[in-house]
Amino acid sequence: MKIKAIIVDDELIAREVLRNYITKYCPQVEILGEAENIKQAVPLIAEKQPQLVFLDVEMPFGNAFDVLEATKEFSYETIFITAFSQYSLQALNKSASYYILKPIDIQELIVAVNKVAENIENKDELNRNKILLENLKLKPEKQQLILPTLQGFDVVKTEDIVRLQADGNFTQVYLTDGSKKMVCRFLKHFDDLLENPFVRVHRSHIINTNFVKSYHKSGTATLSDTTEIEVSGSFKDNFLKVFS
Repeated sequence: MKIKAIIVDDELIAREVLRNYITKYCPQVEILGEAENIKQAVPLIAEKQPQLVFLDVEMPFGNAFDVLEATKEFSYETIFITAFSQYSLQALNKSASYYILKPIDIQELIVAVNKVAENIENKDELNRNKILLENLKLKPEKQQLILPTLQGFDVVKTEDIVRLQADGNFTQVYLTDGSKKMVCRFLKHFDDLLENPFVRVHRSHIINTNFVKSYHKSGTATLSDTTEIEVSGSFKDNFLKVFS
């Protein structure tokens, strides 16, 4: 079956390029219509009720998140098309949303469409759009984080994460309830994603400084769960700056 989709982008050339790429490289997708702004996008989504929306993040008179808010009664997958914006990327990454940076890379487009197709086929019930909208209303330390695991995914609050530890190609995420999650991401993914109160203290460790109970000048931080974490020299200044 074809995946019913629409394109929302304020630039005509950008829509044409994306449409041509989809036609040539993503034959499982059928484009039902296009919109150039939020005023056109909202009624188009309501009318067509697509399974997938290719959505430009920055547009005049309202951005992608305004479109999501105005159409939250409808269920659809979203692939965001965006120029680089650290704020946008952090929000999208926390909600495990799919996005493609401009200018569009064909391989990235194919990968994103294949992931969406897999979600639709498996009837994945994870509502990334809803989590993204909720996160945008919260301070970073209160936001939710989707953790992809070998079994599926877990949704946790960032404030419930005590520490993160590199484990080969994975990351072990330790929570306040004493549990831990093995996540299918490198530690660097979280280093780029998580802000204060999270601090990288070692090439293998990120800690939530809200849970630091003590620090010994030998270079060891003790956390609320009694874990002792080495603070390596190259990260020491950033760590101590939090408490200065």
